[in-house]
Amino acid sequence: MQPFLYKKVRNKSVYAMISEHSDGEAISKLIKFFKFNSIRGSSRKGAVRVLLLAIKRLREGSDVALSPDGPKGPRHSVANGIVAMARKSNAKIVTFNYKPDKYWQFKSWDRFIIPKPFSTIEFFASEPFSINHLSDAEAKIYIRERLLKNAIK
Repeated sequence: MQPFLYKKVRNKSVYAMISEHSDGEAISKLIKFFKFNSIRGSSRKGAVRVLLLAIKRLREGSDVALSPDGPKGPRHSVANGIVAMARKSNAKIVTFNYKPDKYWQFKSWDRFIIPKPFSTIEFFASEPFSINHLSDAEAKIYIRERLLKNAIK
């Protein structure tokens, strides 16, 4: 659902960080429909290459979309990558979220949700914010608070 929200809020080139796992291949193909690009890899595979490429894209003026909890969580955690990218590129962070009124929720580690047909979906986007004035630990807490503001718990 995030590409719908992104296209309403931002109008820039965007690169989504997507794992090289087989499910990442399906996601990579899907986001091309929304004219998104992808950076393939994760903290477990190609971490340094992915981080450097994401920072390069941010410095060029593109946006980088990612799930801040990394490939395996834990759920609602904030991994180091988003903090490092924001600091090294001097980029601001925008948190995106959505909340359907009716949904299925998986029993997976991330409690993934799928909106049910004909449900009403609320979309949320924060104002851009900087973490440059915060320590790494404070930045991760602040990002997490912003992410959970409208999240399904």
